[in-house]
Amino acid sequence: MSFRRIVPALILFVSSAITVAQTPAEWKLVESALGRTGKLQSDGVLKFAMPRKDLKVTVSGVAVKPGLALGAWVAFSSSGDGAMVMGDLVLTEDEVAPVMAKIQEGGLEVTAVHNHVLHESPRVMYMHIGGHGNAAKLAQAIHNAVAATGTPAETPAAAPQKLDLETAKIDEAMGRKGTDTGGGVYQFSIARAESTRDHGMNVPASMGTSTAINFQPTGNGHAAITGDFVLLGSEVNPVIAELRQAGIQVTALHSHMLDEEPRLYFMHFWANDDAVKLAHGLHAALDKTNSRK
Repeated sequence: MSFRRIVPALILFVSSAITVAQTPAEWKLVESALGRTGKLQSDGVLKFAMPRKDLKVTVSGVAVKPGLALGAWVAFSSSGDGAMVMGDLVLTEDEVAPVMAKIQEGGLEVTAVHNHVLHESPRVMYMHIGGHGNAAKLAQAIHNAVAATGTPAETPAAAPQKLDLETAKIDEAMGRKGTDTGGGVYQFSIARAESTRDHGMNVPASMGTSTAINFQPTGNGHAAITGDFVLLGSEVNPVIAELRQAGIQVTALHSHMLDEEPRLYFMHFWANDDAVKLAHGLHAALDKTNSRK
């Protein structure tokens, strides 16, 4: 066989091996029930992204990309009968009641319903959910709930969008390296140093217990930022002070779970300003938390 034939075959084999590693066979029933493909995280969680690409939302004149503040998701910590699932569904106001009914009919819990940003148009609500039991049954219940919304079916990934940001300078100011999502958003995920438990089970960081910070370019070195800090009660006001000092507005403070230990609070924020300046302010706020370095 010629070298030209061997190389494509080798690439295909490696690509297939990576796909298998990302979606082990034991997860297939969950993917089938949910009707979507999950992505295996480094902590063993299978996470499903369900961006609300159907919604055209603006915040203070900024057209919000799905990856900035419209990224619905659910995550499973096990594929068997002892599974735990958590998620955050992005909903219009009219979708809240029917989705809540489907979640409870399916044996899951609604753990929070609230805003994440201010002055958005149209109004967007966020429903946090959780459940324990058979992973495939939980996935089917979530599928039924999502079917009551305008959330698009899974589609092939679009071509990566150019990111008009000086990411190296943002990384330096943040004191850590971010990730280009490919969807026009630069993202940071910062896990807490201590572990979190819910119903006696460890909650991996990728199930929503990491601070999330997103940058969306708005031109001339500026960016709209949003996300949420994951905080202990003692950290809430020191972080508010640092954000306000940096010109970053706190837009919500609330819980996402019901029975976690230690008790966590989630602080959402918004600003649209020089991206590096904002990164310095966010770094100062992170320094007030027990986050991993």
